[in-house]
Amino acid sequence: MKSIRAALSAVASVVLVAAAISVAPTANAMYFGNYNLHIPDRRDFHTWIFSTLTPCKGVPAEGATCMRILTIPQPVAKAVYTHADAVLGDDGFYTMVIDDPFGLRCGDIYYGPTIPTHDVYRWHMDTLAGEMVSHFAAGCDGAPGGSFTYPISLTRM
Repeated sequence: MKSIRAALSAVASVVLVAAAISVAPTANAMYFGNYNLHIPDRRDFHTWIFSTLTPCKGVPAEGATCMRILTIPQPVAKAVYTHADAVLGDDGFYTMVIDDPFGLRCGDIYYGPTIPTHDVYRWHMDTLAGEMVSHFAAGCDGAPGGSFTYPISLTRM
């Protein structure tokens, strides 16, 4: 009787270890969790947290080819929380698009006017470094529209 229990216990242990390994995230993919977003060259007083807690709708968690991200501004003054999908491409880069109603800051950084932007974030799944290209229809003080490119990086919290 004891040998049967020991054998069953050993089999159960092997099954549990195999199951844990099969559902663990791959070594070369971004994990679910919270990340600090660093945009050192952008004229903004905010810092941002990317909270990646769920896969996109219809995507299995073990695939991690698409993650639903909540962007959390710190502080919340003249900024919005945004939900966006970060999709992993064949090139190893996640791409995420956000339309930011306060993206370009003009004049006084805290109290001046803002201009909406269409921001495209791209970062590598291994290095968590990339760029954000911010497009705007019109610039500050009547300047023509255009875009700015900023280096970005993410640090797991």
